[in-house]
Amino acid sequence: MADIQLTAYNVKTKEKGVPIQDAVITKTAKGAYMAQGHDGKGNKLTTLLGEQKALAAIEAGIAKKGFE
Repeated sequence: MADIQLTAYNVKTKEKGVPIQDAVITKTAKGAYMAQGHDGKGNKLTTLLGEQKALAAIEAGIAKKGFE
């Protein structure tokens, strides 16, 4: 699964499918996975992920693990 790409909606520019750079995967209080990063232009991006996609992104080296 090397073709994994984390994307999010950019609220500021109203663009869909913006790739997340320097992503960090964290867990919410209810156990959901969340990717946080930026778009390369200074805008912060956040999106919710399923467990399978989040762990696959960490394994592929696309995102860093921010939880224990």
